[in-house]
Amino acid sequence: MARLLMEEKVFKDPVHKYIYVQDETIWNLINTKEFQRLRRIRQLGTSFMTFHGAEHSRFSHSLGVYEVARRIISQFERNRYDDWPSEERLLCLCSALLHDIGHGPFSHSVEKVFGTHHEDWTCRLVLGDTEVNRVLTEADPELPQKVSDVICKSYGKEIVVGLISSQLDADRMDYLLRDAYYTGVHYGTFDLERILRVIRPHKGHIVVKESGMHAVEDYLMSRYQMYWQVYFHPVTRSSEIVLRKIFERAKRLHTDRYAFQFLMGPLVGLLDNEMTIEDYLTLDESYVQMTIMQWSKERDPILSDLCARFLNRRLFKYAALDDINEAMEHELRAGLLACGIDPEYYLEIDYLTELPYDVYRAGDEEESLPIWLLDGRNELVEISRKSDIIRSIGSIHGGKHHIYFPAELVRNAESCLSPEMRRLLGLDER
Repeated sequence: MARLLMEEKVFKDPVHKYIYVQDETIWNLINTKEFQRLRRIRQLGTSFMTFHGAEHSRFSHSLGVYEVARRIISQFERNRYDDWPSEERLLCLCSALLHDIGHGPFSHSVEKVFGTHHEDWTCRLVLGDTEVNRVLTEADPELPQKVSDVICKSYGKEIVVGLISSQLDADRMDYLLRDAYYTGVHYGTFDLERILRVIRPHKGHIVVKESGMHAVEDYLMSRYQMYWQVYFHPVTRSSEIVLRKIFERAKRLHTDRYAFQFLMGPLVGLLDNEMTIEDYLTLDESYVQMTIMQWSKERDPILSDLCARFLNRRLFKYAALDDINEAMEHELRAGLLACGIDPEYYLEIDYLTELPYDVYRAGDEEESLPIWLLDGRNELVEISRKSDIIRSIGSIHGGKHHIYFPAELVRNAESCLSPEMRRLLGLDER
């Protein structure tokens, strides 16, 4: 049984104006050390190098996801919808609040190097010997496992999972609005109030009234624009690539038993892929940035150079090409190597894809939960069957190839690349 606070707590928030906490369990979770750590993890990783205002934290986003989920559930309860399982209220709120608790510093960049996944760490923190686990267990001994199941999308009720993780969920609705606000762009704005009014529980699904279809179209277009204008911005990608190369180099040096001048305990666990929960909680972004500053003074010229580039925003240049074949890639790598530039750490060929909406295909077990419309006959219709706009953007698969490289080093190596390759890379432009 959920216990209410004697007096509700209120957070002032630039996106939702106010965030309300009435449940004692939610308040206690917010005050755990594992959740407070999210104040020290940026929501958008290295995007602050492109959009200087993008300094907001996973803490503020997690509170925002909780608030969106709370408002959706409140609307369900006010309207007394029979299809809403009211006994799942606390589970939904806890899952919304904790869904990102396993994110590490610059998480997506670091995850690619070490093969870790923040969802796995979220479940370890929820199920392990942590303050979060103790708070959940105090409320209900079965709650930690249920929260873990919701976050891992294995919980038995789709309506609960869909509220937290689907193509129209509390997570996406908050991060689009929050990221647009802090980056200073308008691409991510959409009518949240309208969407919240037309969401319904129906036969085990989260659905949208057909009259709300245009608001959902606007939301999906906002998501499409945010990915290509913010999340996939080439400068942000460049900073992510440099950061990833730093840890790839550090991992290689550690494997080769290089004697680091600076390598503290949690970093050893990271490089060995044998981190304890305590080690993981220590590695916030301040710790990693301090490490990069120390590594900029290392004897290894590649590691020190990459770290200095990241610290001082001397990022890789990029060239956009419609296509790049194997022969072009071989010429580029061979040319850099001939001029003493290691392509393993100073070259990246990037091709990004992101579907704004995954059109539903029956029988596809890997498919994200679709967006269902509730039509006038009280029947469910997958939204792309009604919307030409969504069907159209659902077929967009990707952009151009981007080649990232240190322009000042490559430009000085005139004899290493053919005139045609130099032209494609824009090296002769002034």
